[in-house]
Amino acid sequence: MEVESAGENLDADDAGNAARCLECGRDSYRSPSVTVDAVATRETDDGLELLMIERGPDPAVWSGMWAFPGGFVDYGEDPEDAVLREMLEETGVVGDNPRIMHVLGTPGRDPRKHCVGLFYLVEADIETEPQGADDAVSAAWIPISDLNRENVAADHLTIVDLMRE
Repeated sequence: MEVESAGENLDADDAGNAARCLECGRDSYRSPSVTVDAVATRETDDGLELLMIERGPDPAVWSGMWAFPGGFVDYGEDPEDAVLREMLEETGVVGDNPRIMHVLGTPGRDPRKHCVGLFYLVEADIETEPQGADDAVSAAWIPISDLNRENVAADHLTIVDLMRE
């Protein structure tokens, strides 16, 4: 079957996974996007708190819900650099020493497209007051006891529950 993509004529396989340019013969593969999320914690007298952002209007299904600061890995960017960049962009909090803690990649976990999410434990400057920026409406240290299925976006509750253990 012939498809047109970005102005190029492609011949795609029936599964939709690969396409070959009819002009140059180069293969093009349909692959998931990679996202990163920062899991930063701090201990208070009242217990464990997680650095969270309030989602903006996109996608609408998560609008107003809490999520870990994160986003897409840019082409050519190391995921460890991406998670620190996203945390700083969305919260104003500087992070350090990212360590991979979990991977979530179920197709359909993100309504925009297939994404594989890399979750990193990140050391955070806990003295900096978080400020929502970029596509985050707000950012705050949230007591883990306040986070639940009704107010946590997407599958991030899986990570919250891991942090409860």
